[in-house]
Amino acid sequence: MISMNGVLFQRLQDIREDLDLTQKDLADQLEVSQACYSRWETGKELIPLRKLNDFCNITGHSMDYVVGLISTERSIGKEKFNLNPKEIGQKLKEIRIQKGLYQHQLAKLLNTTQSTISAYEKGETLILTAFAYQLAKQLHLSLDELCGRMEKSTKVLI
Repeated sequence: MISMNGVLFQRLQDIREDLDLTQKDLADQLEVSQACYSRWETGKELIPLRKLNDFCNITGHSMDYVVGLISTERSIGKEKFNLNPKEIGQKLKEIRIQKGLYQHQLAKLLNTTQSTISAYEKGETLILTAFAYQLAKQLHLSLDELCGRMEKSTKVLI
């Protein structure tokens, strides 16, 4: 089982069921197998950030709501959004600097390496869902804002 807020796994299922979709229906829309989608709902695997973004595009929900950072849904608009690793990396760097952290300090906070943080900030690698969630939770940030899905957020309720 993945070590992360269990709300995510339940919300994936609840949102899917609210839309009267089967796991296969949603898996097809996400272009993954039903077995892969099932592992996300049961918490055996963590949904990759790109697929979480696709899930939010399909269902119209915010990332903050789906992962359990907020308890009440907020409108993020109907526009389909594509993640841009370079823009996310730039936002990550801005947040790190704003919080007065060096790369090695952020790496320690996320239990990773400084080179990983550097790769995220340069946009060479898309930040992992688990790291993005930890960052949002520990620094009281919006995952939607970090990923560029919305400009400014209300304070994230954690």
